[in-house]
Parts: sequence; C-alpha cells; structure tokens
Amino acid sequence: MATLDFALPEGLLVDRAWLKSRGIENTTVDYYLRSGKLEAVVHGIYRKPGPPLKWQNVVYSLNLLGYDVHVGHMTALTYHGYAHFLMLGKLPSIRLLSPQRLPTWVEKVGTIPGFSMMKAGPFPDVKVGMTEVPFGTWDWPICYSSPERAFIELTSTIDSQEQILQASLMMDGAVDLRPTLLQELLESSTSIKAKRLFLWLARTAGHTWYQYIDVSKIDLGVGKRQIVPGGKLDAEFLITVPKEAQDGQQEPIF
Repeated sequence: MATLDFALPEGLLVDRAWLKSRGIENTTVDYYLRSGKLEAVVHGIYRKPGPPLKWQNVVYSLNLLGYDVHVGHMTALTYHGYAHFLMLGKLPSIRLLSPQRLPTWVEKVGTIPGFSMMKAGPFPDVKVGMTEVPFGTWDWPICYSSPERAFIELTSTIDSQEQILQASLMMDGAVDLRPTLLQELLESSTSIKAKRLFLWLARTAGHTWYQYIDVSKIDLGVGKRQIVPGGKLDAEFLITVPKEAQDGQQEPIF
C-alpha cells in the first residue's frame, strides 16, 4: 500500500481520484482524515496539514489534477515588473486563464489574494508565449504568460478610459518586448479588439520594436470599434481612444 508521506508532497491539493491513482484507497483516505494526517480544505479536496496555502499551491495543484490553466493578464504583467507602480492599496486578485471551466473549490480555498478566473482570452487554442516560473521547495513550475502575451490578454478586456491610460503607462516602460513573438501572437489571436488596441498602444509609445511588426499580416477585421464612449477615433486602427492619449492621428468619432 502506498503511504501518504511518499505519495503527497506538502502543499499540494488533491482529490480522492488522484490519491486512488497513487494506490491510496478511499478507506485509507478516511483513516488519514480521522488521524489528522490529512485534512479537507473544502469538500472533496485534501492536503497534508501545514502552513497556510499560497495561491501558487492552488495553481500547481490544478495543473497536477489535469486542468489547463496559467497565470496571465495583470498578474503576469506585475510579475514581469510592468505594473508595480499601479498596485497600491489592497492586493489584486490573481488572474487565471483557462479554456476549461475551473472547479468551484478554487474560489473557496481562502488564499490571499483570491482568484479572478477568466476564459481562454484572446488565445483559445494557442500555447505560444508562455514561461514557467519555479515555486516553492520543489521548484514546482507555475505557467505564466510572457509580457508579450500578457499585454494582449490585458487589451482584450479593457473597456474604460482609466484602463487605457493605465495600460499606456505600462506600455511606456515596455522597451524590451520581442517583435518576433509579438508578430506570432498577434497573427494567432482571435480578438480583433485586443489586437487593434495593443497596436495602437505600441505605436503611441514609439518603441523601436514596433517598426518590426508587420501589421499587414495581422487580421484586424473591418469597421470601427468603440473602446471608450466619447473618445476620438484613431484613423489607422479605427478604435475610439481617450482624448488625453491622442498621438496626433485621430479624427472625429463616427
């Protein structure tokens, strides 16, 4: 019979099916629960007693249980150093992106900060632009979006003037984005809004890498898109942007 000490590292969250696949039957799980060697975090999810859970424990456990999930959007941008100056006050929730519906227990485990779960975002079937970040004693790999991917994930959700201006501040510091990776991501993204807004932010920032992006190969759709009400229409990318962020290429809104 497999032993708990051998099968289950401290910090992992698992279910009975996972334990059974390691040779630990339900009767043995019940024994470990009664004896205090195992504890229920929420209904049906277990761990060894130990220090308070960190959110990374949850993310790695989800991957271990077979869920396709990664850390992206603002959380990844903060990790990569692009958003620290915006993170004043309370801790923002951890942005998890997945093409699957994640289990409801993720929001019940009580980590600080908590989670904000998003759908697959602008890349439903694309794994390009990911990086693994080691976590904990065993260097468990946590999958993050690269800065390039995270910026496009961010622009896919922006819907206010304040968010555009914050994204513009972050883009001003993005001097080292990789144009080859950006080209691949922009060509594979399914979000017209994300691509147009990212390209507008990049052009406005005026970084050297922008000149190496071939916009002609990127599907930007047709027609005008309103990002913010009452803004100005950008003549090249046909999106409305805040007047405060104009770069001289706008014309009156439609």
